[in-house]
Amino acid sequence: MAKKPFASSADLGVKTETLEVLADGVYALTAEGDPNIGAIEAEDFLIAFEARATPKAAQDWLDQLREHTQKPVKYLVLSHYHAVRVLGASAFGAETIIAHDMTRYLIDERGQEDWDSEFGRMPRLFREPEGIPGLTHPDITFSDQMVIPLGGDRGDLVLEYCGRGHTAGDIVAWLPKQKVLYAGDLVEAAAALYTGDAFHFDWSSETLDKVKSFEAEVLIGGRGAVASGRDAVDAAIEQTRGFLQGMIDKTGEIHRRGGTLKEAFEATHEHLAPKFGMWPIFEHCLPFDVQRLWDEMDGIDWPRIWTAERDREVWDKLQD
Repeated sequence: MAKKPFASSADLGVKTETLEVLADGVYALTAEGDPNIGAIEAEDFLIAFEARATPKAAQDWLDQLREHTQKPVKYLVLSHYHAVRVLGASAFGAETIIAHDMTRYLIDERGQEDWDSEFGRMPRLFREPEGIPGLTHPDITFSDQMVIPLGGDRGDLVLEYCGRGHTAGDIVAWLPKQKVLYAGDLVEAAAALYTGDAFHFDWSSETLDKVKSFEAEVLIGGRGAVASGRDAVDAAIEQTRGFLQGMIDKTGEIHRRGGTLKEAFEATHEHLAPKFGMWPIFEHCLPFDVQRLWDEMDGIDWPRIWTAERDREVWDKLQD
C-alpha cells in the first residue's frame, strides 16, 4: 500500500473563501475547512479575531473585510498560540494584541518549534512566508475574562477562558447582545480536531460544558461552516465532544490492556473514520492526536513540544 503523504503537505488545492456577515458589524471568513477568522466592529474601531499564518494571508482577508468597513484595527485577539493562527499579525497594524496568559507562555516556550512544525505540515497556508517578521507576542494577556466595550448600542465583546482544551490557553470571544460566539479551535463544525497539544479529558468535559453554557445562537468554530441556530450550535459542540470521547474510549481500551501506540492509532482510526473520516484534516491530524492522548494516559500532563523532526518520526511510526 502506498504511503500516505505527510500531514497536509499534498493538500495544495485552492479553497473557496466565503465572507459572512453574521450580524451588524460581525464578520466571519470560512474556507472549506481551512482555519476560520473573524472581525467585530465597535463604534470607532475594529477587533480582529485570529491572524492567519502569514501577513500576505492576513492581508487577503483584510482586503475582503475592507469592502464592508474602513475602521482601523485597534485590537487583534489571538485564540491560542498555533502558528497558522498568529504569524500574520503584522498585517493588521493593531494597537494591541490580546491573548491568554498561557498563550504568551507557550509562544515563549515553543513558538519557533511550532512555526517550523506547522510550516512542514500545512505549507499551503503559508502564503509568501518570507513576509513573516518573526514570532507574534501579545501586548496584553489575561487569566479569566476581559471585556471590551464596543460603544454606541453595540454592547460588549467578552473574551473568556473556558479551561484547558485544544491548548492550555484557548479563549473564546462572546457577543452577548448578538449571541454570537467565536469559539476558536475549541469547537469544529464538520472538521476534524487537531489535539496534538490538547488536554483531552478537560476539553471533552468541563471546557465544552462551559462553551455550551453561553447558549450561543451563532458559533464560528476553528474550521468548518458557521453554525447558525441553537440546534446547529449544540450539534457542533457535541460533534466535537464525540470526536474526543471516541478517541478516549478506543485509545484507552488499548492502553489499559498494555497494547502499543500503533494498535491504539489503528483502533481509533477504525472507530472514527466512518463518521469523521471525510472531514478536512482527519488523516493529517489523527497520528498526532493519538500520540498526545497516549502521552496523557502515560501521565504526561504537559504536552511535549512538536518539532519538524518529531512530526516525521511519529508520522512514520504510525503509518503503514
